[in-house]
Amino acid sequence: MKKISTVVPVYNESENVPLIYQALKDVAATLPAYAWEFVFINDGSSDDSWEELRRIAASDSRVVALDFSRNFGKELALTAGVRHCTGDAAIFLDADLQHPPALIPEFIRKWEQGAEVVASLRKSTERKSLLKNIGSRLFYHLMNSCAPAQLTPNATDFKLVDRKVITELLRFTEHKRMFRGLIEWLGFRTEYVEFVAPERIHGKATYSFGKLVSLAVNSMASFSLFPLKLVGYLGVFVTFVSAALLAFMIFQNFILHTELFSSIAFVIVANTLVLGVVLIALGLMALYIGQIHDEVINRPLFVIREKVGGGGHSGAASGEGGEAT
Repeated sequence: MKKISTVVPVYNESENVPLIYQALKDVAATLPAYAWEFVFINDGSSDDSWEELRRIAASDSRVVALDFSRNFGKELALTAGVRHCTGDAAIFLDADLQHPPALIPEFIRKWEQGAEVVASLRKSTERKSLLKNIGSRLFYHLMNSCAPAQLTPNATDFKLVDRKVITELLRFTEHKRMFRGLIEWLGFRTEYVEFVAPERIHGKATYSFGKLVSLAVNSMASFSLFPLKLVGYLGVFVTFVSAALLAFMIFQNFILHTELFSSIAFVIVANTLVLGVVLIALGLMALYIGQIHDEVINRPLFVIREKVGGGGHSGAASGEGGEAT
């Protein structure tokens, strides 16, 4: 019997945890030909999410719940789920029910037909802000213009991956990661399912605009060298413009003797252009040096305080799953 694992990151979703668990149970009941495992990762919630997860883990042996020692972020919560799931396939979805569990049978059908990844495409989101819509379009345009691995616009983390994909994901060690980008980079055979994301039932979105911007910046640095190349392009442009401007100033002052520009103007133009190039170069270099720093210090990707369920004992995880390799 094939086994399906569901992986659900949880951050301050105490009201939604019972709902997503019940929805997953209902889906599992319609597919009795498969064994099921429900993996929940509590990403340092400050509400009662962990108590809810402990309760459902005590009542259902199929539930595995991991409790992070603090908030490490959704990308690393998904990574922890990958490391601890045991299914022949894993399905990633959010706890807020904006990833409809009712699509899971369609995911499994496409997987059984040979797809190694079944990804969801969000057609629209109820009450999604204009700013997020514009930001999303700009992000995909920039990434697909300069990154070697193309990202599918409107794709989400709601997807199914085969065990062979999980095996490859376990080989990645970078700390700053975009999970869906890594899966697309792997290049496995992918099918798509479209859906309309419903409005949240309880709570509010915890993935702030600032976090989205941070994810976009880290993704750009992880998947593309274009920002570094941009410095070279900008350097050529600035050199050309400054050379042309200085030539014009010299021609006006020393050939035509119109003296439109003072000597201090020459210094200011030259210094301003050079300073701008230096500052931009330093900023981009700092971004990449920061990425290198995060990788070479080789800290654990995450720390699990406690693991319950799955037929095992409850207690501290002793750093289980926290190694960076």
